[in-house]
Amino acid sequence: MSDPHPARAAEREDKRTFLQKIAEFIHPGPDSAEELIETLVDAEDNHVINAESRAMLEGVIHMATMTAGDVMVAAPRMDLIDIAAPYDELLQQVIEAGHSRFPVFEGETENIIGILMAKDLLKLQRRPGLSIRALLRPAVFVPESKGLNDLLRDFRGNRNHQAIVIDEFGRTAGLITIEDVLEEIVGEIEDEFDIAEDEGDIMSMADRSFRVRGDTPIERVNEAFGVTLVSADPDEDFDTIGGLVAHEMGHVPRRGELHHLAGLTFATLHTKGGAVRWFKVTTQTPPAAQG
Repeated sequence: MSDPHPARAAEREDKRTFLQKIAEFIHPGPDSAEELIETLVDAEDNHVINAESRAMLEGVIHMATMTAGDVMVAAPRMDLIDIAAPYDELLQQVIEAGHSRFPVFEGETENIIGILMAKDLLKLQRRPGLSIRALLRPAVFVPESKGLNDLLRDFRGNRNHQAIVIDEFGRTAGLITIEDVLEEIVGEIEDEFDIAEDEGDIMSMADRSFRVRGDTPIERVNEAFGVTLVSADPDEDFDTIGGLVAHEMGHVPRRGELHHLAGLTFATLHTKGGAVRWFKVTTQTPPAAQG
């Protein structure tokens, strides 16, 4: 039965005091995302929240306007598995890439038929008669325009933490994972290769090799190793060692790939988001300085 006095019901639901109503009338709440972010900055300045909390809240606000196409790994940088590849070749690819999930294609790369979990490869060793096709899990496809808020809700609901992004023509545009979405809120999720910037960009290792960050300026590498690294293409100019090596190789190197430049050997240790995070560098002569 409906309430014969809806106005009274509304009064009962409004828990605000008279003073609160006056305060809200004098100082109304933010009317836009920009004003809301300014309010968060004020809250941090007034020590209501800390810097980390403000950054995460801003990430949530920004994420509301972002789509899968904004943060996906573009199709040319995807690590795909050919279902027709021999087992040994497939296993080597999985080990070098270091991912937990791989899109699998048949015939042509646009024809993605499922997702292979790296851990499922162990089942093939125990049961040689089992086929790769039997291990595949369904691939999830989402449009580039899919909002990150909706995508995160889907990831949480269906427990699929990876999706293939398709463009308006139905072609593969890229790949997105739940980690990509969460990093828009909490910032980059650290792993075993994440080292604080103040710990250095070139570090000596016990085996007399050196770990070099991919975003290290080329000038810094030249100075540290006493070499002169330049692009073979005079029309190209690069700022970082990762950009130079990728250009010289013609693609973003995968984990384990080697490249030789100016007497140095660059072994790719870790890539993320389509860029090299860390190289292992070996040289015949000790570097000039490691400051």
